[in-house]
Amino acid sequence: MDMKSLKDINVGFDRKESTMKGITKYLILLITALSVCVINAEADIATQCPATIINTATGETNNPNIICKHLTAGDGFVKMADGTDSYIFGFSDVTGVPDNQVMDMGMLMANFSAPTLTVREGQEFYLTLTNAGMMMRPDLFDPHTVHFHGFPNASSVFDGEPMASIAINMGNSITYYYNVVEPGTHMYHCHVEASEHMQMGMLGNLYVLPAQDGTSYGGYTTFAYNDGDGSTGYDVAYPIQMVSFDPNFHAADLNIQPPPFALMKDTYTMLNGRGYPDTINPSVILNMNGDPSQQINSLITAAQGDKVLLRISSLSTTDFYTLAILGIPMKVVGTGARILRGKGLPSGTDLYYNTNSVTLGGGESTDVILDTTDVDPGTYFLYTTNLNDLSNNNEDFGGMMTEIVVTP
Repeated sequence: MDMKSLKDINVGFDRKESTMKGITKYLILLITALSVCVINAEADIATQCPATIINTATGETNNPNIICKHLTAGDGFVKMADGTDSYIFGFSDVTGVPDNQVMDMGMLMANFSAPTLTVREGQEFYLTLTNAGMMMRPDLFDPHTVHFHGFPNASSVFDGEPMASIAINMGNSITYYYNVVEPGTHMYHCHVEASEHMQMGMLGNLYVLPAQDGTSYGGYTTFAYNDGDGSTGYDVAYPIQMVSFDPNFHAADLNIQPPPFALMKDTYTMLNGRGYPDTINPSVILNMNGDPSQQINSLITAAQGDKVLLRISSLSTTDFYTLAILGIPMKVVGTGARILRGKGLPSGTDLYYNTNSVTLGGGESTDVILDTTDVDPGTYFLYTTNLNDLSNNNEDFGGMMTEIVVTP
């Protein structure tokens, strides 16, 4: 492996720095390079998919009942809405990349939020995870997993919780198998040293489309759940994940210092890995290395009369957050990846309710439908009512907020 493939390792060595500081950084990067070469020489990267992938963006294969994705786990950087660069751990999508190129493609390519995973009820889902290692922390040999949060795994070996399943070391892969039997809004994260790895950014959206999709009920063909009557039908859908960072924690991890768990205080609050106004930026945000690291915006757009499904989840490691909308009614139709209805569809007791806000703690999800039929065209705000969290660290007028644009 040449030095160029190590993401221009020399960018970390500033000759204007003090000799000791410069030498220290150079030695760290040199150790990283040597570690990567050893990993590459002995890597055991093996993608498993019993079909041919025909769409790398979605993981679709030539068998409609099988979907395959490939993620790497490692480190990288993202840019906060106030312009600050933040060191993270995270996942990146390498679906379709040849096995002998995965390590090169995955290093320093952590995304935040992690790539969104979308599967359909009834599909078999093969998810390969490769541990690409920590380029900026060659002293760390952290294993990683994927935990499909809230999913009823038939076998604990695929759960991702490290005491009952398998975690993989650097340069190795594991393929998780899921027989997807229930629709709903889920999420995923690394479950190794969960407090640290989740705070550092190993978080993503994951949802399961219902088998009812494609059938017409009440004028709709896409639904949040198998409702049997079209009551969870929608025109457009958006994942919205509430997350937050403690900048001191991230700086300590980068600077090889003990992370301050007891003092953890998140002052960057975000939706899908971005603070406002980056939440409404439709473009991919590049990190300090020029690589795409924040690919999911939170701008919500709809034509007047549309029903909008918001798949809201929280993977915050510190706080509960409340999201509210003024001017558009919110109907909650599901929570915890379950439809809010009594047993027996569609005749079960309807437990949907209307509100103007929802409150979630870490690990919770809810499904909300916005009906814009009687809503005037214009711009509305989805924002946290925790007003101190409407900021990007010390910068006011940002944070956990995005816009809903209703067009005529």
